[in-house]
Amino acid sequence: MIALTSTLNWVTGYLQRGEGRIPYTWTADYSALDLIQKGLLPADEGYTFLKECGLKDFCWQIIWPEDFETPDEYLVSRIDQVQGYAIFVHGWTGNRLIWEDLPGMTVMANRRLVALSVDHNGFGRSIFTDHTPEMEHCNPPAAMRTLERWVNLIRIRRQPGQPQTKVINFIGHSMGGATLFYLNPLVWNFGEVTRYALAPALLLEDDQHRNFYTALGTGIGILQRIPALEFVERLVKPRILNTLCHGASNDVKEFHSLQYDETPRGITGATFVAMGQLRNWEIARTWDLFRVMLGHRDPLVGLLPMMDMLSKMEVPAANIHVVPGTHYMFSVCNDDPQIAFQHAQNRELVVEDTLQLHDAAVRMTKEGQRVG
Repeated sequence: MIALTSTLNWVTGYLQRGEGRIPYTWTADYSALDLIQKGLLPADEGYTFLKECGLKDFCWQIIWPEDFETPDEYLVSRIDQVQGYAIFVHGWTGNRLIWEDLPGMTVMANRRLVALSVDHNGFGRSIFTDHTPEMEHCNPPAAMRTLERWVNLIRIRRQPGQPQTKVINFIGHSMGGATLFYLNPLVWNFGEVTRYALAPALLLEDDQHRNFYTALGTGIGILQRIPALEFVERLVKPRILNTLCHGASNDVKEFHSLQYDETPRGITGATFVAMGQLRNWEIARTWDLFRVMLGHRDPLVGLLPMMDMLSKMEVPAANIHVVPGTHYMFSVCNDDPQIAFQHAQNRELVVEDTLQLHDAAVRMTKEGQRVG
């Protein structure tokens, strides 16, 4: 049945669509600004969202499973009539492409889910208006507020008159993982949202990495103002990306390299400094539908300081996975068989954990909150 009155009519306004990386999955790309201009998102709310988040645009891709190419006239119904959505949130100098097969694997494992992979926090096609953004626009708490407002803008939560809650599952990596800690539980219904933070770059207990992030981000920002120092960047860039992407596939390394080149240096530097300077401990301790995965050889997220922080925040031990791997513990390395074997297992674990969180949330929404 075609959902003519659906609040998701915006899905017909894609920029392009095609086949996904995984067989029998399909993708479509979107721009908030383009949808506003087409009249498929409310103009007042949409322009206010972009202005208050300091963005020129906010862009994303949807991924869904289907045995055949969904005709446009059925696309709204296909994306609307689901149990929920898996939202993938990338890290520093990344974009929606860094997830490779994970979104497709997730929706193929539960065909009542649709994945959305976002460009966010100044990267990909979601660029800030200011090429040197203020910290209140580009730090993890600000990124989470942007994501929450975007979810409301595109109406993928349960709307008035709909029979059941749709679960929103956030999966974030690095900067994206740190962002998920700042979700505001007061704006979500019981059992409506889950979070999975992979190698979260939340350095509240890690002065060594904080100083590194701050110094490196400041240096990158200086390059924007002093072009004569470009030769220094040519020396530094490979080391930065090798550290960031150690153990990742060649595709992920290439995505990061291109994204680094395309992003204004002020944005790249400011977002890195924002992670190093963040001292916001105002984190709600709601861990029922929250998981963390850490790699034992992660050069960018210190394992011991992260465990100290999670302990201080009273995250249950059962909610934490420490796995063999590096910062990109879910990307399958092309040139090291041992790391590839470890990361392949981790990727399967990410899918399994995401679905377990989703199923637990669905049960909670059906059973309701117990009182007393």
